[in-house]
Amino acid sequence: MKRPPQRLRAIFAAPAGIGVLSSAALVLALTGDGWRDAISWAGLAVPVLTVAWAMTSRRS
Repeated sequence: MKRPPQRLRAIFAAPAGIGVLSSAALVLALTGDGWRDAISWAGLAVPVLTVAWAMTSRRS
């Protein structure tokens, strides 16, 4: 079965969102301490967790 072609926005929505989240987390990490560090750790964990999820779901 062939899939219908996807729009460019649908293809790049998730990577763009991950990029924006990572950039915001890096800025928070560089500009403050305390709660900003905690939020930056969570934001920077998203790309790592996304790759881990993608690798495990592809193997199944």
